[in-house]
Amino acid sequence: MRRREFVAGLGGAAAAWPLAARAQQGDRVRRIGVLEPGVENDPGGKAQLSGFTQRLRELGWTDGRNLQIDFRWAAGNADWIRMFAKELVNLHPDVILAHTTPVTAALQRETRTIPIVFLGVADPVGDGFVASLARPGGNITGFINLEGAIAGKWLEALTEIAPGVKRAAIMFNPDTAPGGGSYFLPSFEAAARSLKVEPIAAPVRSDTEIETIITSLGQEPRGGLVVMPDAFTFVHRAPIILLAARNNVPAVYFQSAFTKDGGLLSYGPDVVDMIRRSASYVDRILRGAKVADLPVQRPVKFEMILNGKTAKAMGHTIPESFLLRVDEVIE
Repeated sequence: MRRREFVAGLGGAAAAWPLAARAQQGDRVRRIGVLEPGVENDPGGKAQLSGFTQRLRELGWTDGRNLQIDFRWAAGNADWIRMFAKELVNLHPDVILAHTTPVTAALQRETRTIPIVFLGVADPVGDGFVASLARPGGNITGFINLEGAIAGKWLEALTEIAPGVKRAAIMFNPDTAPGGGSYFLPSFEAAARSLKVEPIAAPVRSDTEIETIITSLGQEPRGGLVVMPDAFTFVHRAPIILLAARNNVPAVYFQSAFTKDGGLLSYGPDVVDMIRRSASYVDRILRGAKVADLPVQRPVKFEMILNGKTAKAMGHTIPESFLLRVDEVIE
């Protein structure tokens, strides 16, 4: 857990003088809380947040100058998410950045007044965060990452790169996945019926359960895996990727961090682009915009990434027609 303090180490008078001078110039220090569901030392999560702080700097906000950012990392733990939500609200920041559905829900339980900008939320209306996408109406707005229909596209992509797949599991943690997992299941199951693939709902809450699911898929031929957007699966992506490779189970993921770490295929929004856009909303709120008037926005950039090295190791020959749709091939 990283705790940033604005004035530290230099002594009160020496450090306070520049701050007082800036205050006289009207440059008041503002405070942002950031609640991340991941792990602080995760390279993927850090890369995403660097895009957030970089965009803030471009907009005139620098941590340690006219801005203080308090980060909290929940490591995919639902209890920690609730604990850190309470902790950040008690700091009375000017705005809070909330990453994922369970984080936003935990913060909503703690405050109905502090502005919250979310990202990585799939169904903000269904989850009760906003009244509508066009007019959020309360203290919460932000950026949708994925709509439910994309689960069917993940399964379609899986059957294209691994046409022998006849049974496919969709993996999620009921404690941290959107709607407890139910948000993406209808689209996944409808696609499975159309593709004549047996759908398997695979709830997991530990590495042991992850291993059990993937091992069982590998023990019978023609098994495949779709990994649902979920803070837990993101934090635990290393064992998922390793077990999928070890058991020769083709898998499709929701974010490029998986393929960059050795996963077979990912398809989803460009998270770095989305988090940079969220910084623009934070900027507008700090400058006086009303959260209720900022519409919820959908992703505008998607990316499909194939790990060619993994595909070759698993014996998959990717059709040329599919390769033409891929944005990046990792060799």
